[in-house]
Parts: sequence; structure tokens; C-alpha cells
Amino acid sequence: MNDDISIPENHYPELSDRIKAMALDWVVLFGFMLIATFVFSLFETVSDKVRMAAFLFVFVFYDPLFTSFFGGTIGHRMIGLRVKRESDEQKNILLPLALIRYLGKILFGWISLLSVTFNIKKKAIHDYLIGSVVIYAGDKK
Repeated sequence: MNDDISIPENHYPELSDRIKAMALDWVVLFGFMLIATFVFSLFETVSDKVRMAAFLFVFVFYDPLFTSFFGGTIGHRMIGLRVKRESDEQKNILLPLALIRYLGKILFGWISLLSVTFNIKKKAIHDYLIGSVVIYAGDKK
């Protein structure tokens, strides 16, 4: 049972930590693009399908894949954050839900992120969409 009274207030990250994680992810994505560009430059020709696959990984699947399989993106992990199921904070969210969460991030943008300041669990709109919550790594209820 999720009893908000028994959860420490500092269990859920503040907006500033989520922004730091997002900024780190931008650096990671830029790094991925640099690596892809370098690798592509080693070949005389690179098919459009390979270029598209690299683009899709970097800009579409990075966030959902890392969130689903590792409990957060590289930026989340560097800041010590994890994205978990609200119903069971020991479990990562499923890939289809991570994709929906990411689409919500894109659609609602900064409005979604700023919404964390208006609720006790610091949930963004994209967290409400799929029932996820961002917590500090290692926190136990």
C-alpha cells in the first residue's frame, strides 16, 4: 500500500535534480551523435537505413530503453535518480509504458517537468500518464 505519510519528503527528487539529469542526457545524446558521425565517416558510404536507425536510437529509443531496462537514463543514474512504477517502487516500468512516458515528455515539454512542484510525490504530467514515479536511488520505504 502506498501511504504518503510514511514516505520521507526527500524520497522524491526536486525539480533541480530532474533538470540536472535532463541536461546530462542532452550531453549524452550529443556524444552519441558525435560517435555515430565519427563511425559513419570511417566508411565510404553508409545506407540511409543505418543512418535512420542511429537517429531513431538516439532521439526516440534512448530514453525509453534505458528507463525500462535500467530504471533511468544515463543522466538519471548519474544524479542518483530512478524511474519506477508507482505501484511498486522496486520495479522498472515496462518498455511500452516507457515509450508513452517519453511521448508525454515530448508533447508536454517544460510544462510537464514544471508540474513536479505541485504535488507531494514530485510527479510530472508524463509520470501521471503511466503511473511512474522518480525516486532517489537506494531509497527504501
